[in-house]
Amino acid sequence: MEKIHVLLVDDEYFNYEMLSLTLGERYNLSYVSSGKEALGYTISSRPDAILLDVCMPGLDGYDTCRLLKNTPETADIPIIMVTGLENDIEKNEAYASGCDWYMTKPFDIAELKEQLEKYAK
Repeated sequence: MEKIHVLLVDDEYFNYEMLSLTLGERYNLSYVSSGKEALGYTISSRPDAILLDVCMPGLDGYDTCRLLKNTPETADIPIIMVTGLENDIEKNEAYASGCDWYMTKPFDIAELKEQLEKYAK
């Protein structure tokens, strides 16, 4: 079975290390540390799904999501926002920016896997 290619966009490398340990068997996880890097990587490598942190310096997750969803080459790639921001205002902003799913940290790894399987087809 071919692994699902997932791009993690997060300014905290530790989050990549933790997800690599829990997702490694079924998913091919790649990592970039900024929204700007995500734009170039996504166009060149076409991941099956993107896990996108909201709070990052420079280009935040909302702006990154808008740019990806408004770029023809990347518009169809599912984006799951993964963030510590739990209020409805943040959640609404995430969906308004174009994300496909919104999860708050700490999250249930089984739910994350379920959403990846659902969206990364």
